[in-house]
Amino acid sequence: MSTPHPTRPIPPTLANLVAGLPVHSPETFASVSPSTGEVLAQVPVSTPEQVDAAVAAARAAQPAWAALPDAERAAVLNRVADLLKEHAALLADWIAREQGKPLGGVGPDQVPGARFEAWACEGWTRATAALSLGTEVVFEDETRRDELQRLPHGVIAAIAPWNWPLMIAIWQIVPALRTGNTVVIKPSEYTPAGTLEMVRLISAALPPGVLNTVSGAGPVGARLAAHPQVDKVLFTGSGPTGERIAAQAATRLMPVTLELGGNDAAIVLPDADLDTIAPGLFWGAFLNMGQTCACIKRLYVPDSLHDALVERLRALAEALPMGDPLAEGTAMGPVQNRMQLDKIGRLLRLAREAGATVVCGGEPQPGPGLFHPLTIVTGLKDGDALVDEEQFGPVLPVIRYRDGDLDGVVASANRLDLGLGASVWGRDAATLRAVAERLEAGTVWINQHGRVHPMVPFGGHKRSGSGVEFGLEGLRSLTRTRVISLCK
Repeated sequence: MSTPHPTRPIPPTLANLVAGLPVHSPETFASVSPSTGEVLAQVPVSTPEQVDAAVAAARAAQPAWAALPDAERAAVLNRVADLLKEHAALLADWIAREQGKPLGGVGPDQVPGARFEAWACEGWTRATAALSLGTEVVFEDETRRDELQRLPHGVIAAIAPWNWPLMIAIWQIVPALRTGNTVVIKPSEYTPAGTLEMVRLISAALPPGVLNTVSGAGPVGARLAAHPQVDKVLFTGSGPTGERIAAQAATRLMPVTLELGGNDAAIVLPDADLDTIAPGLFWGAFLNMGQTCACIKRLYVPDSLHDALVERLRALAEALPMGDPLAEGTAMGPVQNRMQLDKIGRLLRLAREAGATVVCGGEPQPGPGLFHPLTIVTGLKDGDALVDEEQFGPVLPVIRYRDGDLDGVVASANRLDLGLGASVWGRDAATLRAVAERLEAGTVWINQHGRVHPMVPFGGHKRSGSGVEFGLEGLRSLTRTRVISLCK
């Protein structure tokens, strides 16, 4: 029996936040539960004038926010973290309803779901508040002293995705605020309500105008990203949209940070202990129903281990209960939106046509929810659509390679034009390190996959993005430099 989940009145229409005040729009759209199809809330479609007003509010608030002593901005963000902690159950409820993650829990023995995402919002905020970029003496001799200062860009436009809607929004908002910028954020049109509610709650700790929201589909995001009073864009989402943002930004030399997804390869080495690595590979692939940019999307396994590892992964996939995200004990929820479910179906159809074997799963469940069983596919090769395209869902192709052919499997892992993450799994430390250093990705994990950390820079190579987030490098990316050079 499921335990009661937090209840809250769902307003018939949510509001955006501009200059600390709620803003409604003449047009709205529905936030819809992917597990039931029910309408959760009506969300405003920001008008062009409302986008302009949000940017203007951020512009007006930025000088005073940047002028605060560094320790005072850190203290404000810790108050934001307190509010995130206070409202964690409510936010987890929104995430489970709107995004589809099961509630799960926090800790190594818990399903990493909505409660984990809400907890991560608080933890990431506190970790970022603890960082600081001070003035650095970059050169000094008897004739001169040169100091490097870090200044905020000004107004940051943040465009967040639907897969981790609150956590990635925090990844964008908090470092920008920490460095003295102000923010206008647009959540994904697939998962807007939880983010708008989070911003409404944490705004109690922030001066008006420091954090503002707009909402709607692509045209709203396009107007925000191209706004002449925006000084930098942070975008997490699809490659084509990221390319359009980068092209527009280039016309006025505006900096951007783009995280555009990946098609992460994992390589299992012939000496790997399957009982040890199978759970890590499983969650590396199926975390959040595979709807994570840095999930394993291609698994390369040597002939000698292939069948045994596939059997272990199949057993894990079939053991985890899928269903109502709000029910305690649910381990897997729905795919978030119909567009993604249709893409998964297309790739599986092409895999079958290519002669693949569907080991488990394979077909969506009937009913109003967008439930798709965890699916493992074998018998594919490089060049097949399910291998070459990022499926971004609960489907894992397992690809054989010949034992000892490290050159060939590394070439397979590197052959695509994406390079967000990669991983290598085995026992021999020297071989693991040697293979890891040949992989073309922004992060290469050894005997783990997708484990990001607020102190560790994260970003992609090739067409997986531009720039980094997290840690001191992420903070630096949200500043511009000024050198004060003193003649002695």
